[in-house]
Amino acid sequence: MSDTVEFALFDTPIGRCGIAWDGVVIEGTMLREARVGDTRRRLHDRFGGASEETPPPAIRDVIERMVASLRGEADDLVDVPLDLDALPRFRRRVLELVRTIPAGETLSYGEVAAAVGSPGAARAVGQALGRNPFPIVIPCHRVLAAGGHIGGFTAQGGVSVKVKMLAAEGVTARVSTYVSTRAPHQSLEPALKSRASRSVGAARGVAEGGDDS
Repeated sequence: MSDTVEFALFDTPIGRCGIAWDGVVIEGTMLREARVGDTRRRLHDRFGGASEETPPPAIRDVIERMVASLRGEADDLVDVPLDLDALPRFRRRVLELVRTIPAGETLSYGEVAAAVGSPGAARAVGQALGRNPFPIVIPCHRVLAAGGHIGGFTAQGGVSVKVKMLAAEGVTARVSTYVSTRAPHQSLEPALKSRASRSVGAARGVAEGGDDS
């Protein structure tokens, strides 16, 4: 990340969110805070005093696609350039894998752990997703607890925001259990493996405990 990072706030169905960029590369996104001023301050501080600017055309396009995604339009955003270089290896592999989950589908924390080569590291996956620097673009809301339970969500508003994001994609709630109204969950696996291979590659060498170093 250079010293030319800029940011902007934008309206979405879940509130006023934020995006930071350097050129055409996205440095981070942010879900809404309790107050717009809090969102602005956090982006400014997170990116070393970044200035709030009018987004250039390439960034406006990303914003429009993010908003459309939150409205339920099927755009997986996988071609949006993200700066993942500084992330620890395990967290990066988790985020790259989760990025391939299509709208309207979900995986469990345990399934993500197994897919990145760390079966049994569901808790570490949850911790990695709790520090997702690219919410919406990397859809951590599509990862649920075992048995289809909602699991946690660290954004302002907590699980209610996760519920709304899932509902826009056709994933509906039954108390604390979520069931997709689209294709069966099991049908995701072959496509997921194929898509994940482009970004994750052979996920090997991470200890079962999911060391984030």
